Amino acid sequence: MKIEPSSEVEHLERKMEARHIQMISLGGVIGTGLFLSSGYTINQAGPVGTIIAYAVGAVLVYAVMLCLGELSVAMPYTGSFHVYARELIGPATGFTVALLYWLTWTIALGSEFTAAGIIMKEWFPHVPTWYWSLALIILILLSNIFTVRIFAESEFWFAAVKVLAIVAFIVLGALAIVGLIPVQGYTNAPGLTNLTKDGLFPTGIGGVFTTMLTVNFAFSGTELIGITAGEAKDPEKTLPKAIHTTLWRLALFFIGSIVVMAALIPYKQAGVTQSPFVHVFQMMGIPYAADIMNFVVLTAIISAANSGLYASTRMLWSLGNEGTIPRIFAATNAHGTPVLAVIFSMLGGILSLLSSVYAAGTIYLVLVSISGLAVVIVWMAIAICQLNYRRRFLAAGHSVDELKYRTPWYPVVPWFAFLASLASCLLIWFDPSQRVALYWTVPFVALCYGGYYLARFLKRRGALPASPKNRH
Repeated sequence: MKIEPSSEVEHLERKMEARHIQMISLGGVIGTGLFLSSGYTINQAGPVGTIIAYAVGAVLVYAVMLCLGELSVAMPYTGSFHVYARELIGPATGFTVALLYWLTWTIALGSEFTAAGIIMKEWFPHVPTWYWSLALIILILLSNIFTVRIFAESEFWFAAVKVLAIVAFIVLGALAIVGLIPVQGYTNAPGLTNLTKDGLFPTGIGGVFTTMLTVNFAFSGTELIGITAGEAKDPEKTLPKAIHTTLWRLALFFIGSIVVMAALIPYKQAGVTQSPFVHVFQMMGIPYAADIMNFVVLTAIISAANSGLYASTRMLWSLGNEGTIPRIFAATNAHGTPVLAVIFSMLGGILSLLSSVYAAGTIYLVLVSISGLAVVIVWMAIAICQLNYRRRFLAAGHSVDELKYRTPWYPVVPWFAFLASLASCLLIWFDPSQRVALYWTVPFVALCYGGYYLARFLKRRGALPASPKNRH
C-alpha cells in the first residue's frame, strides 16, 4: 500500500547520494550546542548524569529515525514528515507540523547569522559584525539557490570539517586520559576519576532530567534525513544506510566528546568561561587552540545555516505543492530548485536576525521558545504516522514482509518514541528556565490548527480562493 500525496509532483530532482544525506544530517545536528554549550550541561547535571542523558537521548532519536525509515522508504516525498502527517493523521496536523518545522529552522538561521558575525569580530575587531552576517547570508543563499547537488556537495565538506575536529578531539582526549599526552594540572594520568569523585549525581538526580530536555534539542536535525527523501538517489538503499550510519556516529561523537570533557575538566569548572573544546586543547598545550576551534565553530555555523535553509525551503515547497499556501512557492527553476521558497525562507531568517537584535527580550524570546519545542512535537508526529501507516498497510491486506524497510520491534519502538518525546515536553514544566516554551508553544499550535480550519471554512464560503484541484 502506498499513501499517495495530494498533489501531482511528490519530489524534486533526485541528485543526492548516501554520503551527502549522511553529512547533511550530521551538519544539522552538530553545531554550537556541542562545541560551546556542552560544558555548561556537564556543570548542571554532573559528568555521569550528562552521559546518561545523552545516551537516553541517542536511544530516543534512534527510535524516531527507525520510524522515519519505514515511512521515507515507502513514500520518499520532499517534505516527507509533513506529507506523512497530512495523509496519516490529518491535513491540519500536516500544516501545523510544516509550519513548526519551518519556524524552527528560520529562527536557527537568525541565530547562526549573529553567531558568525561575533566569531569573525574576534579576528577582525574593526569590521562591523553585520558585514559578516551579510556575507554569510549571501554565501548560504548562493549554496541553496542553484542545483541541489551544489548544496549537497558544499554541505558535505562543511560537515566534514566538524567531524574531523570531533574525531581529533576524542582521539587526543583519550590519549591524554591514559597519560600518553601530558595535561596541564595533572602530574599523573587523569583517568576517569573526575567522573565519580564528587559522587554519581553531584547536582542531584533532577539535573539528569533537566539535561535530557536540552539533549533532545541537541539531537534535533537528525530528521533532516527524511527531508532529503524526495531528492535522494535510490532512496530504498540510501535512506536506511544514512539513518543507521548517521545515528551511531552521532552517539559516538556526542557521548565520546562528553566523556573526554568530563574526564579532563572538573565538572564545577566546565562551561564556566569558554568552550570545553578550547579548554581541553589548551590543557594539552596545543598552540592556537582558540583560533582553531573558532574556525571549527564558524564552519559548524555555516553548515547548520546551510542545512537550515534547505529544510525550511523544502517545507514551504511541500505546502505550496499541495496548495495549502500559494502554489507559486512550489515553482522551481531550470535546476529543479524552488527559488521563491528559498528566498522567502531566507527573509524569515533575516527577520529573525533583526528580532534577535532589536527585540531579543520579547519577540525573539517567544520565537525561540516555540522553535525549541517544535522539533520534539515533530518527532511525536513521526511516531504516530508510523503507527497509522503500519495499521493501514496491514488492514489493506498486505504483509510486513512486503515492506522494503520496516521499523523493528513494532509497536514498541514507535510507542517509545512517542511517549519519550511527550515526556520531554511535559518535563519542561518542572524547569522554570524552560517553562516559558510551553506558555507560547501550546497557544501557537492551537493557532495553527485554528487558522487552518478558518481558512478552509472561508474557502467553502467563497471568501478565499480555493486551491486548484489535485489530479489524484
